[in-house]
Amino acid sequence: MNKMQQSISENGVEKQGLLTCENLGKTYQDGKLTNTVLEKVNLTINAGELLAIVGSSGSGKSTLLHLLGALDKPSIGNVLYQNADIHQLNDKKQASWRNKELGFVYQFHHLLSEFSALENVAMPLLISGMNIKKATEKATKMLVRVGLEQRIKHRPSELSGGERQRVAIARALINEPKLVLADEPTGNLDASSADSIYQLIKTLNSELGTAFVVVTHDQQLANKLDRQLLMVSGLLQGQQ
Repeated sequence: MNKMQQSISENGVEKQGLLTCENLGKTYQDGKLTNTVLEKVNLTINAGELLAIVGSSGSGKSTLLHLLGALDKPSIGNVLYQNADIHQLNDKKQASWRNKELGFVYQFHHLLSEFSALENVAMPLLISGMNIKKATEKATKMLVRVGLEQRIKHRPSELSGGERQRVAIARALINEPKLVLADEPTGNLDASSADSIYQLIKTLNSELGTAFVVVTHDQQLANKLDRQLLMVSGLLQGQQ
């Protein structure tokens, strides 16, 4: 039985490993200088958990997230998902894996400004080949679920910061991924909006069983999640 199939016991409760990285590292070469931004990270993300990764700017948090989501290639180590090293997949298979199995949420929502909230959320479905009618129906239900039933036809410029992040979360969840990677999802929001995003994440995690890995400077948000790890100079403290 490999690490991806092992159950992890924590306080008497068994948890199933969803994604595992082994000795993950990233270095950049600048002439004769080598800059190590991530070093020997070993981490198992459990199905359905809420994990916070905290640390100062430049500590390697976002780099780790990008490697977990196959948005960047590691210098050493592996990222395993359902028995497969995602970094051994070709570009086409990686893109398909990200579309179907992962959701991404960023500090800057990266919504398409010329499209409505509905069209933004439906986009991953259309990319995966779903017909327009079915994609529109599913995207509408997801926007209702995140409390934006009155804002479906609005474009990003017509939405508040918190509303734009709700659209981004709805888009991340539209293909019903098992895991969402969120990079500073509350970084540009006021305290009230940030709390509403946490409440939304908690509700969707409970209802859908989606795991969230949240890179954040927001210590209040991190304290509310199931587990918290600290990144210091490319090293993940308390990793497991």
